[in-house]
Amino acid sequence: MTKTPQLPKHVPDVMFRTRVSDENVCGDDARDWQNITTGDLFRGKKVVLFALPGAFTPTCDSRHLPGYEDHYDEFKKLGIDDVFCLSVNDTFVMNAWGKKLGFKKVRLIPDGSGEFTEKMGMLVRKDNLGFGARSWRYSAYVEDGEIKKAFIEPGFMDNSPQDPFEVSGADTMLKYLKSAQ
Repeated sequence: MTKTPQLPKHVPDVMFRTRVSDENVCGDDARDWQNITTGDLFRGKKVVLFALPGAFTPTCDSRHLPGYEDHYDEFKKLGIDDVFCLSVNDTFVMNAWGKKLGFKKVRLIPDGSGEFTEKMGMLVRKDNLGFGARSWRYSAYVEDGEIKKAFIEPGFMDNSPQDPFEVSGADTMLKYLKSAQ
């Protein structure tokens, strides 16, 4: 049964567990744990956030993330400070995905436990695909933590037989931002 998603007015206050490069760590994986809060990511900034079901999945891998990476410089010219891609995957998966794709501009945010996604009202079950809990596909323009505009894919529901990609892509967000200037 299709649900009507309700985004909050502000991004929720959560902490993301990440692994970041650290020159003081030796070995094959020169990374260390870092806790990053939504305040660290959104406070005082204009941000484009887009969320997707999973790293290494077909549409996310070939169209959704690449669109934002390809148009990153256009977002910057429109006054956007950061572009974030969020997925209910752990930091190891998100880091491996970014490395595999070779993208350097869009920042990949791991919501491993789905806490942010759940508080955004965008957590859905994808047990029909063997994924468990994942994010519904959406994008949002956020100023200083306040969600100013969101584009949520249609058909929001648990175990959806579809994975629509119609309104949350980079082109839709660019069009909105250009019209808002």
